[in-house]
Amino acid sequence: MKKVLLLLGAGVVLGLTHRPDTYFRVLKKVKKEWQKINERSLREAIQNLYKSKLIKSTENNDGSVTMTLTEKGKLTTFTYNIDKLKLIKPKSWDGLWRIVLFDIPEYKKMARDALSFKLKSIGFYPLQKSVFIYPYECKKELDFLIEFFELRPYVRLLMVNKTDIDLHLKEIFGLKNELTL
Repeated sequence: MKKVLLLLGAGVVLGLTHRPDTYFRVLKKVKKEWQKINERSLREAIQNLYKSKLIKSTENNDGSVTMTLTEKGKLTTFTYNIDKLKLIKPKSWDGLWRIVLFDIPEYKKMARDALSFKLKSIGFYPLQKSVFIYPYECKKELDFLIEFFELRPYVRLLMVNKTDIDLHLKEIFGLKNELTL
């Protein structure tokens, strides 16, 4: 079922991408996974996905069937992708620090702890329990995490060009030779 969901998610990516390099990279990965699935397993997986309301099917006028991910299916697909989330380090630093601040209520403690853990695991440095810093662009990945953990009202991203601990942070992130603006 996981593979089928990821394959359907790849179909969504293919439909949304306008870049040929992304299109062919996704197709290459999908082809490998598709070859690993036998027909009987595929039918069973699709049936289970349909029963669990992760996909919906629509019969077309020509007799073909269109399968699409439901909102629940999209969320489940994101769940499978969160473990692969990584931040891409550019060749040069733009001189801006990205500071993530959050004040998450106690009733969302599990989501708060998961966000903290994930921020640390992808390279953020904890300044305090609910303040993390990173030197490179990360808005897209941060937005994904915020949406995934349903924490939008509680998390803020600041971009600053100077802190009182710049030298220490540059050492932590290996930016010793970089100039601060």
